[in-house]
Amino acid sequence: MPKRKICVVVTARPSYSRIKTALTAIKEHPKLELQLVIAGSALLDRYGNAIDFIEKDGFEISAKVFMVLEGENPTTMAKTTGLGVMELTNVFYNLKPDAVLSIADRFETIATSIAAAYQNIPLVHIQGGEVTGSIDEKVRHANTKLADLHLVASEDARKRVIKLGENPEKVINTGCPSIDLAKEILESPQLDFDPIEKYGGVGSALNWKNAYIVVMQHPVTTEYQQAKAHITETLKAVKKLDMPAFWFWPNVDAGSDGTSNGIRAFRELEKPKNIHFFKNMQPKDFLRLLKNSKALIGNSSVGLRECAYLGVPVVNIGNRQFRRLRTKNVMDVNYDLNEILKATEKAIGTHHFKTSNIYGNGDSGKKIAEILATSELTYAKTITY
Repeated sequence: MPKRKICVVVTARPSYSRIKTALTAIKEHPKLELQLVIAGSALLDRYGNAIDFIEKDGFEISAKVFMVLEGENPTTMAKTTGLGVMELTNVFYNLKPDAVLSIADRFETIATSIAAAYQNIPLVHIQGGEVTGSIDEKVRHANTKLADLHLVASEDARKRVIKLGENPEKVINTGCPSIDLAKEILESPQLDFDPIEKYGGVGSALNWKNAYIVVMQHPVTTEYQQAKAHITETLKAVKKLDMPAFWFWPNVDAGSDGTSNGIRAFRELEKPKNIHFFKNMQPKDFLRLLKNSKALIGNSSVGLRECAYLGVPVVNIGNRQFRRLRTKNVMDVNYDLNEILKATEKAIGTHHFKTSNIYGNGDSGKKIAEILATSELTYAKTITY
């Protein structure tokens, strides 16, 4: 019996961390064949060139799709998505997969779903049913309605997908594959590398080994015009805190130019000596860096997912993660220097929290591969009115 061909599309740096253990499990499963497509900002150096890490991890790339238009605004987001639909349609036509897997909620992931669904290719959606405070939530729910099989990351998300009208038998809580990596880190948490020596980046040499924080703040697509002002408040707070900080570059969403410009301007004018900036880091190295930090500052979903499992205190800034499921490790603040500073001081004085399993137990990748190997993968749906 021929192996099922599962085509997974990775469009951005964080998406690889979200799906890495599932990719490994699919690749190793005797009944599955992995077709891996790398697209969007995952191919671009300015956003960390995630494809370098993917290839270093031993994955064979089936196709590359260059689709990102410069501008980082709502218009280029729409055009990038349109290019993605056209290019991915050709990729799927040539690869002829038995199913396509779309990841989460980034704006360009709807291109994957449209290109598959319109060609009657069964679509599997990972991490549907969650809610946030930006265009991502609309994209996530649109992916859900185009999908035929839903592999969600929490019980809360499963209930929401069913409320959207999906067949309960096709909605399965597998947990989030990124928690698999977090579980590995808890089993071996020692930070066994120097981040600056290994990854370079920009900034002063830091005396970070006694204590440090991690910062990761992205623009909010519905507030993209305020991106520079938002990031400046965080920069001021982190500088005033005067604790070593490892700061990661923003993603490709609308407003990332404003965020990036804000960082560059602040770096040139204020010359903060306690901040070191990185583009990217291997997933396990990043999680180990997080585990050994005093706190994560910013608005990345890693604060609500992986940090919940790792027990890392989080200062979540603004509306990007509005309404997303969270645990006691998260403190929410506005885009305000004093609020950010006060919450961060509280976070770094807090002991790490107990592990939370709200996003999985650390075995999601294998669960996903087994479901893909044994479930009925069909495009047609039965819709009851």
